[in-house]
Amino acid sequence: MSALLEKTETDAPRAPGILTILRETGPSVRCLLVCAFVNQAGAFVQAFLVLFLVAHGVGASQAGLALAAYGLGSVLGAVLGGDLADRIGQRATIVLSLMCTAWLTVSLGFLGSPAAYPALIAVVVANGAISQTYRPAAMAMLASLVPDDRMLMSYSIYRTALNLGAVIGPLIAALLLTVSWNLLFWVDGITTLTCGLVAMRFLARAAPVLDAGEPAEDESAERPDAGPGYRALLRDGRFVLYLLAMFASALIYMQYFSVLPLTLRSENYSRAVYSAVLALSAGLVITSELFITSRVQRWRTPYAAGGGILLLAAGLAAYGPRAGLTLLFAATAVGVLGQMMSGPTMFAHPLRVAPSGAGGRYAGAAQAMFGLGCAAGPFLGVLVWHQVGAGVWAACGAVGVLAAVAAVIALSSGRPEPLWRYRIRPRAAQAGRVTELEEC
Repeated sequence: MSALLEKTETDAPRAPGILTILRETGPSVRCLLVCAFVNQAGAFVQAFLVLFLVAHGVGASQAGLALAAYGLGSVLGAVLGGDLADRIGQRATIVLSLMCTAWLTVSLGFLGSPAAYPALIAVVVANGAISQTYRPAAMAMLASLVPDDRMLMSYSIYRTALNLGAVIGPLIAALLLTVSWNLLFWVDGITTLTCGLVAMRFLARAAPVLDAGEPAEDESAERPDAGPGYRALLRDGRFVLYLLAMFASALIYMQYFSVLPLTLRSENYSRAVYSAVLALSAGLVITSELFITSRVQRWRTPYAAGGGILLLAAGLAAYGPRAGLTLLFAATAVGVLGQMMSGPTMFAHPLRVAPSGAGGRYAGAAQAMFGLGCAAGPFLGVLVWHQVGAGVWAACGAVGVLAAVAAVIALSSGRPEPLWRYRIRPRAAQAGRVTELEEC
């Protein structure tokens, strides 16, 4: 049987590194990366919507409902964006999403009063939906622009651009709020509009690459193939299992932001401790994800995804026993390492297995399930925390183990073989060591 573990450089070509990929990417890929960063840095609506409404006289419960409406729109938008990307094309969907989002975002600044609340809800749902149609199309386009051996690293670079934008965005927003709320929405809208214009200009000559060194046709001349619909997707058993793993991992991941602060407060830790945990998490992701991915890309995808989710589950489960700050920060580091191991692999998977003409829908389904897990996570986590207290972290660990098993099965090709059929046998290579799992 072929090797299940990583091969050395003497057995397989070495995967391209970070600098090589950045140096050799075309203008369309660079456009996607820049738009990801700028758009995320200027995305203030979700983070500041509740504060904006409360500051303008809207009740706290109504403000929370508006935020939930935005989340619902985001889930629907991911599904819609996947369908549009496959029907009208990826570039058209990206440009349409960015242009419409810019207009809707600026409109929100005029709907802050309690009297305009019904109209605000409608615009918030539309904003959440239209803004998220961008992501499946961008993921599908990125997959079409890079060869298979660079897909995982390219997705990691894309995620890093998003994370950098997410870190810088709140700092920009804090400065804008010292002037006015309206400026916040205008800057958000202008940056989104700028991304749309840049996408219209630089994505026009996108050239999909199917393999390294193979010339591709001009995407501007490409006629989108509608491909199989969502009903056919739901008949793909392995992919449905992948979607469940994606939902479950998002569900437990959200406990960093919902249950962890409640746990720390109940244990009399200061707000500074929670802030330090978030800073550690963000710092590790920004500084280390590309390095981790450069190593993980040589692994088989089931083990990269499943192992990463297991580490995330272990990190969350370690929050349960009260053992001081050392365990708190160590558990955070373990969980973040798991996210960095599994994240690029999990998000790249839909475009690796999607049938022809269905890449947008597969990416949209993955984004929708991740968004659904992020929306349901805080509610379910707080509910369980009120019932069992610190036992919620053991529950997170158990859900994470199930998600890891589901990911390993879903990302495996062919029929899974039981472990007892294999034995580990070392084999000498010409200039290195290789360990294989050989069939008994």
